[in-house]
Amino acid sequence: MRLRALLDTDALGLLLLGGEDELDRSVRGVMTTDLRDPSRYLAGGELVLTGLAWRRDAADSEPFVRLLVQAGVAALAAGTAELGGVPEDLIAACAKHRLPLLAVDESVAFATVTEHVVRQVSGERAGDLAAVVDRHRRMMTSGPAGGGPDVVLDLLGTDLDLRAWVLSPTGRLIAGSKVAGPDLPAGTCARLAAEQLAATRTGRRGPHRVQLDGTTYSLFPIRSSGRTPGAARDVRETVLSDWLLAVEADASDWDGQRMDLLQGVTQLIAVERDRREAARTVRRRLAQEVLELVQTGAAPAEIAARLRVAAPVLLPGLGAAPHWQVVVARVEWDGGEIEGGPVAQALLEEVLVDPSATGPEPADRIAVAHTGDEAVALVPLPAVPAVAADREGAETGLLADALLQVVREPLSAGLDGDGRLTLGVSAAVHSAEGLRGALEEARHARRVAAARPGRVCAAGHQELASHVLLLPFVPDDVRRAFTARLLDPLTDYDRRHRAELIPTLEAFLDCDGSWTRCATRLHLHVNTLRYRVGRIEQLTGRDLSRLEDKLDFFLALRMS
Repeated sequence: MRLRALLDTDALGLLLLGGEDELDRSVRGVMTTDLRDPSRYLAGGELVLTGLAWRRDAADSEPFVRLLVQAGVAALAAGTAELGGVPEDLIAACAKHRLPLLAVDESVAFATVTEHVVRQVSGERAGDLAAVVDRHRRMMTSGPAGGGPDVVLDLLGTDLDLRAWVLSPTGRLIAGSKVAGPDLPAGTCARLAAEQLAATRTGRRGPHRVQLDGTTYSLFPIRSSGRTPGAARDVRETVLSDWLLAVEADASDWDGQRMDLLQGVTQLIAVERDRREAARTVRRRLAQEVLELVQTGAAPAEIAARLRVAAPVLLPGLGAAPHWQVVVARVEWDGGEIEGGPVAQALLEEVLVDPSATGPEPADRIAVAHTGDEAVALVPLPAVPAVAADREGAETGLLADALLQVVREPLSAGLDGDGRLTLGVSAAVHSAEGLRGALEEARHARRVAAARPGRVCAAGHQELASHVLLLPFVPDDVRRAFTARLLDPLTDYDRRHRAELIPTLEAFLDCDGSWTRCATRLHLHVNTLRYRVGRIEQLTGRDLSRLEDKLDFFLALRMS
């Protein structure tokens, strides 16, 4: 902004004391100081506000003004509250060095002047940056040169002092400004993603304002560049695939120009998102072909030939053929009117991304196909000796719980109260012959996960060799009758007497019926434990020294 425009602002009530010929100077910032030498904190172009506390006598004015002029400030504004006016020696010094001097009436707070200058300067910067962003967008839509979202985020940081990050719907950090400082912690990213998904599900208009740990963030959705807001038939079709832009600022008081600028940034980043989707087309097609071969019972040699085509795409530079795991995911919505397969496919591609990978095109090296409500991923693992793979597959491959550990919070928010994600993971196989069995194993594991409570559940192949495999297939009415007969008397007694019989039973069975270990775990005397177990036996008519009764209680607790 021009210094002349600042003087013309009646609300500030500034009085010009000298420098009439310099009023066309540009003001690029503002600084308040009472240091005798503030030059180290000046970058040039500032309006310097001072309460004159640095001035002890008339001799101090000339050195102070000289330092300001050497730093290239635009003007000096002196408050009149301290001395009742602006000293003549300061007026003379400013005239000598051709530095415009303004008087700030004691009724006007420095904060008022600062806020006005910052608002005007930021608005002008936003206009300049908007033109840069528009040019960048035109480049991105016409070709790959442009630098990706990091370049635009750097512009926001350097020109508008806005720290910003691009996040996936699961909270993975995709891009961040190099001038934004340290990356956001993973926990913060997950919480921001959860807030965005929850707001989207409720239909609130963005940007969404969120406060985390004392910091305010504004969240902007990044939708496909070919889709306008509301274009989807149902928000559930896209809520779990849209990226988001998180800005460390409160956008609630932004003017229209700045808001339009940020919307332009999201459109630019959406181009990168669509480019990444296009890059996954080959991997998806390979996965679809392999899946069809496996499901139709094709010869292992034919499947192996297709895998040899897929390996260079998924694991470039790997000489040996990899081992494979199969991951099956299913997204189901209440009512069943929305096909969950595409949503499950996008989620698997995101969940299975290499955790160490960053950027808009991470080395996810997976192939995901979908059919109906189900998505199937072929995940290549580094080649290992066959014996080691058989013996240590659980350690060297993907673990079901680990896949969902970080993303559970945001995905639960996106699924809200009417959706579920269930996921099953197979053991690693080292040949095409094993893929059909691995697919069935992953599907069985997913059914085990589906029998558990919660919006986001997973199970691995390790659980298929356990009694847990049988429980999901017990009819609901049988489960309810079985658990009610054994556990309802204990639950009712706990409710009336706060006796903690259910927790005691769980601990007793978990300690294999050891009185000493169970008493130690519960911090009880052994006699107290014996009393509680006796009460359990009395209420249920069972004997916890018998293996059959122990097994019945164990299964009832698992099915409850």
